[in-house]
Amino acid sequence: MTKYDRSLKQSLIEECLSAGSVHEVAIKHGLSPSILRRWVKGYETHGAAGLAAKYSHYDAQFKMKVLQCIEQEGLSTQQACIRFDIRGPSSIRQWKTRYDAGGIEALQSHRHREPSVSRKTSKAPTVSPENHADADLTPEQMLKELAYLRAENAYPKKARCLDPGGSSDCAIKKTQAVQGLRQVYPLALLLRAAGLARSTFYYQGKALLTDKHSDLKDRIRSVYHKHRGRYGYRRITAALGRTGESVNHKKVQRLMQLMGLKSLIRVKKYRSYRGDEGLASRNLLKREFKAEAPNQKWATDVTEFNVRGQKLFLSPVMDLYNGEILAYQTNRRPEFNMVSSMLEQAFGRLNQGDKPILHSDQGWQYRQPTYRHMLAEKNIEQSMSRKGNCLDNAAMESFFGTLKSEFFYLESFESVEQLASGLESYIDYYNQERISLRLNGLSPVQFRTQARKH
Repeated sequence: MTKYDRSLKQSLIEECLSAGSVHEVAIKHGLSPSILRRWVKGYETHGAAGLAAKYSHYDAQFKMKVLQCIEQEGLSTQQACIRFDIRGPSSIRQWKTRYDAGGIEALQSHRHREPSVSRKTSKAPTVSPENHADADLTPEQMLKELAYLRAENAYPKKARCLDPGGSSDCAIKKTQAVQGLRQVYPLALLLRAAGLARSTFYYQGKALLTDKHSDLKDRIRSVYHKHRGRYGYRRITAALGRTGESVNHKKVQRLMQLMGLKSLIRVKKYRSYRGDEGLASRNLLKREFKAEAPNQKWATDVTEFNVRGQKLFLSPVMDLYNGEILAYQTNRRPEFNMVSSMLEQAFGRLNQGDKPILHSDQGWQYRQPTYRHMLAEKNIEQSMSRKGNCLDNAAMESFFGTLKSEFFYLESFESVEQLASGLESYIDYYNQERISLRLNGLSPVQFRTQARKH
């Protein structure tokens, strides 16, 4: 059993005071930092008398005075040990336990109480922990005390981490903190540090396993994965509303954060390029992207994809009434026949008497005489954006941004043929299934069909 005499304690304390670090000195000499820190504080408070061997027995009045001081001034057991020059916090904790169980009578010394068993039948008396100074503890006892001090130190940190600025007195919060540390420290020590009964811990742990939002989480997760992470919390809220489930969007957002679900759509950045001027039509649309009925306002443009050094161009036509893609064509080169084939396909969506405005940018395809002639034959008015101003065709640019964010950037393609097949699937999904908040939570086709019924 290791013992520390007064002169050794004095030298260690002086080393701590000169080095300015109790922890480093403790590690250097293989001591417990908490014990060495208590020696230093005792020396600072009581001087050389604080290093003397502590008195082994305290009367009930002294113990009661210590407990009252702790209760009234909110002292920790460590602080009380230093103020009253007591051996260690384990003694005070035992006093508190005895007082809670039997009052002030339980604080009387063992020698003043009636023995519970006969001396003849009793075994060799066990030594109470309070009858030894910390310096006289066995290595096994010191390890147990150190394990508890570590758990006692870790518990409040975990409680504050789980509920910053809040109160950790709630049994639920205590249970959560203990569960978070259970893999590192023994359960018995954590319950002791938290002041939590074992039965209460298991009861609250079972209650925490019952998640009242588990069904809603499953439905949110289902919608999220169905649309491959393209929906944020607003669209998921709208999708749930379509099934008749009324749920606040803030709750959906909070649950998605708990589940680690986040929309995969990248933030779109505005870029513009001012090219050379050419023959152009007037801007009839004037950024009025809303239409009161189908086939009133159309928009078109061409975008480019690059797959392993090979390019694929897409030319779609959008109805601004509901954002539906009416027709589209793809080609390996941005040739005019891609645009003309797209127009022929779009003309098949016109009804008798429809005379839409077709808006585009000032691309060379749209300044071709053949293109103008095709529009004139169907009584379609041509409209063009101002030079270098992509915002004049923002509806079409927005579709391209959505298409690339939700499809192209999230997938990996081996060839342009695979990309072309995927574009066909996505555009069908975009028209038939993908809901839009602007369309009251309906897809473009659903919105057009519903309007026709009314």
